[in-house]
Amino acid sequence: MKIQNVKNELDSILDAIKPMDFIDNDPISIPKRFSKKQDIEISSFFASILAWGQRKTIIKNTNKLMGWMGEEPHRFIMNHSDADLKVFESFVHRTFNSTDCLYFIEVLKQFYLRENSLENYFKGDTVKSRLINFRNQFFNYDFAPQRTKKHIANPSKNSSAKRLNMFLRWMVRKDEIDFGIWKSIKPAELRCPLDVHVQRAAFHFGLLSRKQQDWKAVDELSDSLVLLDPLDPIKYDLALFKWSESRVK
Repeated sequence: MKIQNVKNELDSILDAIKPMDFIDNDPISIPKRFSKKQDIEISSFFASILAWGQRKTIIKNTNKLMGWMGEEPHRFIMNHSDADLKVFESFVHRTFNSTDCLYFIEVLKQFYLRENSLENYFKGDTVKSRLINFRNQFFNYDFAPQRTKKHIANPSKNSSAKRLNMFLRWMVRKDEIDFGIWKSIKPAELRCPLDVHVQRAAFHFGLLSRKQQDWKAVDELSDSLVLLDPLDPIKYDLALFKWSESRVK
């Protein structure tokens, strides 16, 4: 399929997306409730990290966390007592459990004690290096549980890092869906979140040939999307997802 034809079809899909309808049924609906920058970051981080499985379950369990944080995640992260953490001992989302959750809460507190935004922990020359640096800092504590390390992807080991790339998309891109509250990363630098839905559509449109869902495939797909829009290539993440979703129903 010619690249201009691919662009035209994907642009048509994007034009047909009604932002509020999409948001209502997507995990991004949770951070959309907040206006404070740190609340958006924390709720987005949890929503993206839990983003595997059915979207209804992802939304339900992330909402549960936000409720336990009194709908003020930043205030809770910074000021909670040991007694406040007791309820989190029952949390489970697939393989993400209370041990992981409590570690995330403590690390976020340590991060915000030093910096006023998570953006400052994503430093590097490329998105890949930014994600690697973030992961290294996230687990740079002697109390880091070994089991929790699987919940933050490691692109240095060729992981596709789908959930972290989605988190960055939310933070960096600016439109009716994505927040665009981080300025140190340009939309053109982003890498496409790769899951089975996006992969299926990418194969169909000839944007991806690599069969493995790994970082090499992320780079191949993202570089293909640059041909469609060099300034904002990852906007087509949603178009690919919607195309694939419509074929499954």
